[in-house]
Amino acid sequence: MNRRGVLNRIASGIILAWGWKRAAIALVAGALSSLAMAPFNVWPILFVTFPVAVWLIDGAAAGKRRGVPAAAMAGWWFGFGYFVPGLYWIGYAFLVDADTFGWLLPVAVCGLPAYLALFTALGFALARLLWRPDSLRVLSLALGLTISEWLRGHLLTGFPWNAFGYALTEPLALAQSISLIGIWGLTLLAVAIFASPAVLADGGIEARQRWAAPVAALAVLAVMAVYGGIRLKLSPTKLVDNVRLRIMQPNLPQDARFNYSAKADVMQKYLSLSDRSTGPKSTGVRDVSLLIWPESAFPFFLTREADAMAQIADLLPKGTILLTGAVRPPELPPGRRITRAYNSIYAIDDDGSILAVYDKLHLVPFGEFLPYQNLMEKLGFVQLTKVQGGFLSGVARRNLDLPNAPPVLPLICYEAIFPDEIAIGNNRPGWMLNLTNDGWFGISSGPYQHLQQARMRAVEQGLPLVRAANTGISAVIDPLGRVVAELGLGVEGVLDSGLPTPVSPTVYARVGELPAAVLVALVMMLVLLRKRQPGS
Repeated sequence: MNRRGVLNRIASGIILAWGWKRAAIALVAGALSSLAMAPFNVWPILFVTFPVAVWLIDGAAAGKRRGVPAAAMAGWWFGFGYFVPGLYWIGYAFLVDADTFGWLLPVAVCGLPAYLALFTALGFALARLLWRPDSLRVLSLALGLTISEWLRGHLLTGFPWNAFGYALTEPLALAQSISLIGIWGLTLLAVAIFASPAVLADGGIEARQRWAAPVAALAVLAVMAVYGGIRLKLSPTKLVDNVRLRIMQPNLPQDARFNYSAKADVMQKYLSLSDRSTGPKSTGVRDVSLLIWPESAFPFFLTREADAMAQIADLLPKGTILLTGAVRPPELPPGRRITRAYNSIYAIDDDGSILAVYDKLHLVPFGEFLPYQNLMEKLGFVQLTKVQGGFLSGVARRNLDLPNAPPVLPLICYEAIFPDEIAIGNNRPGWMLNLTNDGWFGISSGPYQHLQQARMRAVEQGLPLVRAANTGISAVIDPLGRVVAELGLGVEGVLDSGLPTPVSPTVYARVGELPAAVLVALVMMLVLLRKRQPGS
């Protein structure tokens, strides 16, 4: 039997599958699709799994209501299979205090994927509504999943983690298209490209017609690679004059970071590590312009501890600024007990003065606050950080002005995964700073995925990004996504680097999601016009 015959048999078997067999096929295809994301980046696997999605939707025609419920169910199983191995690392956070949260581990590992899979189900259902038995059904799937992925990134505070478009961000040349169309435009292209081989199994049409969609998909990939290669070639990494960064990565266990009794040990580690010599010509922190510590760096309120502030002032040479994460208490009348706080970034100068503060805007559900906080606390629930009442949200995202470096746009933790929330406008900074604490998630794929997504914000905006993480991965990334310096996961140390210069504002930086919206609208018009033709 020739190769086309084998492909036809595989496609027919998937199309005709029903019941548990159909669910198992969708589940396995979704699970294999997770290999396209960091740290594996085996994105060619999607040329196998996304055609399976097309054939599952083809087979839904045998179901009731035009096959929409059957398509949605296949989509749910595909999404569940995709999100469980892609997000298993969230379960590590519930083991930090296993006595309190360990019982929630199965809920986290399976419950969140079960919820997120509802969006994949919606994408398959939307695709089925637009379905037509020809090569354009590949675009219907791309439309359905792009719309549902966008909704996943925005509804109920949003969680766009591992959006399908990230499959086209490695190698770096392919990622450069995100500077034009953003992650949602890249998601549309990714699904259409990877689903295109499904057409090769279509019967009743000439070989030339069958190959049209895959060839077009490969042509788009080639154009992306050429564009990206030229962009990388024309924009070598350049560094800002007279700015020297030092990132301190303490690699502290998560439980130690929230234990006040460990205050002296934590401070001593930070101070000694920050002043560590890294080579024969190194003078420790004395030749550093900006010293950077990670998110929520202290198991205490930094500004309420005069001795800690004095130690920082003693550490910093003249002209050196410390940028550090810290929990910040709100301003309260004397005598009022502090029950809530901000997750913040401080800029501190060499005499211990606070130069600037940024308070985190986009808080993590169940990590930094609970939905229906008061009710949930009355029922005995508490978020992972155990801050009664939940963290307070900041007022606005804004640049921090520093005396010895370009203005910086601060992003705390997973704020770096929300591309449309990085509102720069006319007040364009010189760089972005992402302070995070991925120590919650151990040695897992989570920190690699977080880095991958933060890295794409640099490419989108044409701005360098500096990342300081408690347990790693800390990195300095240039405005085209090249990693200039990196300190690996689970490593204690310091990372010295210059600060890359930005490039001119990208198309995405200028107009945001408009190109992606236009692309979606054009594809939608094409699909609808074709669907209205006789025989649809």
